[in-house]
Order: sequence, then C-alpha cells, then structure tokens
Amino acid sequence: MTFSPSTRHAAVAVTAASALTLTACSGTADADPTSAAAQALTPVTVVLDWTPNTNHSGVYVALDKGWYEEAGLDVTVIEPGETDGLQLVAAGQADFAFSHAQGLLPARAAGADVVSVAAIIHDNTSSFLSLAEDGIERPKDLEGKVFGTWGDELGMTIINELVACDGGDPELVEFTPLASSDFRLGLTQDQYDAAWVFDAWDTIRLGEVDGLDVNTLAFRDWMECIPNWYTPMLAANGANIADDPDTVASFMDVTARGFRHSMETPSDASDALMEAAPELEEPLVVASAEWLANQYAPTPEQWGVQHGDEWERFTTWMVDKGLLEDASMLDGAWTNEFVADES
Repeated sequence: MTFSPSTRHAAVAVTAASALTLTACSGTADADPTSAAAQALTPVTVVLDWTPNTNHSGVYVALDKGWYEEAGLDVTVIEPGETDGLQLVAAGQADFAFSHAQGLLPARAAGADVVSVAAIIHDNTSSFLSLAEDGIERPKDLEGKVFGTWGDELGMTIINELVACDGGDPELVEFTPLASSDFRLGLTQDQYDAAWVFDAWDTIRLGEVDGLDVNTLAFRDWMECIPNWYTPMLAANGANIADDPDTVASFMDVTARGFRHSMETPSDASDALMEAAPELEEPLVVASAEWLANQYAPTPEQWGVQHGDEWERFTTWMVDKGLLEDASMLDGAWTNEFVADES
C-alpha cells in the first residue's frame, strides 16, 4: 500500500467485499428512549484517498474510542473507487473526502462544489527516494537518471522544476511509467532510479522496516524552488457547509480531537489503525504513527489550520505552469471555520 502524488485515489476499485466500513459501536440502549444511545445517529460517510494508513489516524482513533457516536454521528469510512472522493462529495454521495490541493483546485475549476476544511498535515511530506548507491543527493543528480512516474503532469512538472532550480537540465531526466506501487521492487530491479514517495510511509518502509540504504530529497527542503501545498487535506461539499453546518462542525470537532490525540499518543493511533486494518505491517504502522505525531501540525491545537499564502502561492504556481487556466477557483476553496486557529 503506497501513494502516488496525484493519481493514488483512482487505483483501488471498491467492491462490497473490499470496502472498509467502520461504524462507531453504539452499545446497548437503555429502556429510557431519551437516552443518548437510543437516539438516532446522523450518518456521515468519509472517503479515503487510498487504502487505510496513518494519514487517516485521527478518524480511526475517533472511531475506536467511540467519540463520533458520543457526538451523535454514525461514521462510515470507505476506500476510493474509480470515482474519486472529491467527485463523490461534489455529487452529494459522500460527506467528506481525503484529497489534496492539486486535485481540489482543478475539480473546482470544473464546477465541483468542494471545499478544503482541514489540512491533515501542516507541510508537504513528499520526497523523491533512491538507493544510496545511485548517488542522487540533490535534484541536479537526476540528470541521466530514470524517474518512475504515474504519468501525472503535476508530478513531472515538479521534478523538472526542482532539477532546473538546482542548476540541472530537466531534458536529461528520463521518465518511465511505474509498473506497480512496490517501490522496493522497482528500485532494486533497476526499473528506475528514483520515485516520488511520502516519508511517513514508503521512506519508513524501505529505509527502517526493509533496511535498504536509501537517499531521500524532501520537497519541504526545496520550497525556494517549488511551493508548499496541502496533501492530504479533508474536503467537504460547499452546499453542505452552508445548509448543515452543525453536522460538519460536529464531525470536524471529533476528527480534530482524533488527530490531536494521535499527536499526543501515537501508540493509540497505531493501535486503532491496526485494529481497523490488521493486514498492514505493524512495525511500519508504529514507526509511521510516531513520525507523523510531529508532522501533523506545529502543535495539537493548530491541527487542521490552513494558510491563505500557501494556497495563493500554490495556485499561482499551477497557473504559471499551465496546470490551471486561472486562479478564480481559489475563492472559497478552503476554510478554517471548523478548526481552531491558534497560529
């Protein structure tokens, strides 16, 4: 289970057997029909951006501890299918979706009423990763190398921008399609020399769990060359925000609580995820939860907060690179209304 930068949401087909459905346990209702347990819960559906992983820890912690039910919510989590989460939210077929800024802005440009309501992780934790023996220690070192890609335009634009910014020639970087998301196989069998990964998952998997000697170049160390952007983030339907702000606020309050708890007690985050998805590698989940505890936000109180200058810089950059026609879709694209702004 791995991520690609912008097409990861389309890689998993959902079937009745494979969709992960999680509902907070309600317990046994008292005879008193006015008791909280006896009252009807409000259904809320959340679409993941990939299979379950530590980016989703706040939701799993909240489910595991019964916090959604305590707030009157019956939360169901599903994996994405060929129709991604943003499309489902825009169509009113889901309430929330894990996504990313590079998906949300084009979706809004196409008319989708989707709004980012929280940054899952404060800063971009993407890197490109290579085996140390290949000597790729800075973007310029990609000259003459093969980069494995999902074929997305933004991904290749980012890599070219980094190479050029470091004084290299992007024309000397070869791109090849990724045959699978097994980066260990691709790197060790010389299918490519480097690939785009997320540090919280595949960097830890290959380096710490599998014990490979790897180099990573974190995008956050090259923000003078490329903009930061929110990936992942949590999106909701704009009409739902206007028409049913109480449900949105209730879900976000509990979800924020889950992520703050994940920052303060990462062992609970890894335990909740392993309970929900026991097929995952526990050493990877534990190490990932611990690493992300310091990455979700500068402090637990600041979890979810987004910054206008980050959105504006990324949107302007996408327009400049021809990835968006204009910046008009940025207006109303995000809100901090449902997270505490302690920045």
